Amino acid sequence: MKLNSLLIIILVLLSACATTPPKNTQNVCQIFREKDDWYQASLTASRRWGVPIAVQMSIIFQESSFIADAEPPRPTLLGFIPWFRSSSAFGYPQAQDGTWSDYQHQTGNRWADREDFADSCDFVAWYCAISNKKLGIPYTDAQHLYLAYHEGHTGYRRQHYKNKRWLMNVAQKVHQRAWQYDAQLATCRQELDSEN
Repeated sequence: MKLNSLLIIILVLLSACATTPPKNTQNVCQIFREKDDWYQASLTASRRWGVPIAVQMSIIFQESSFIADAEPPRPTLLGFIPWFRSSSAFGYPQAQDGTWSDYQHQTGNRWADREDFADSCDFVAWYCAISNKKLGIPYTDAQHLYLAYHEGHTGYRRQHYKNKRWLMNVAQKVHQRAWQYDAQLATCRQELDSEN
């Protein structure tokens, strides 16, 4: 009985550690030093789909602040009764159920999990690669890749984002952060490559 209790406690502690966001989300080198398997995860996705690491990381930061089990806030009815969430978005990439299912089916990654960082990098890069193919958005254009990610390919094509000043501002921040992450990565990439 004591051994089972100890195992449960260890598993809970390990899962808590695994989902803790990085301490310094403003510096991609610090993120990768703290989360030592994240660099390899984003590098693998970049090699597979052609989407730069900095773009993946900036989108994930914007969507979930690197919180594994992030989800939209649950509104309340009459100020105290929990109500339905506005979206099925979940995990690091804030992917909705339908889009995540499409990803699993199209990539053959049926066991992919939105709380798994490697799966989330692969998903974000996969979606951006489709945006590049369908919409002609360059892999380095984090602003428009994010707009397509947020609005969906049809919404992007219809330019719905142009009526959403707040979203345009967010997309600009995603672009600036990707540029910042890329510049930071240039200073530590050799170190990170030597460790992997």
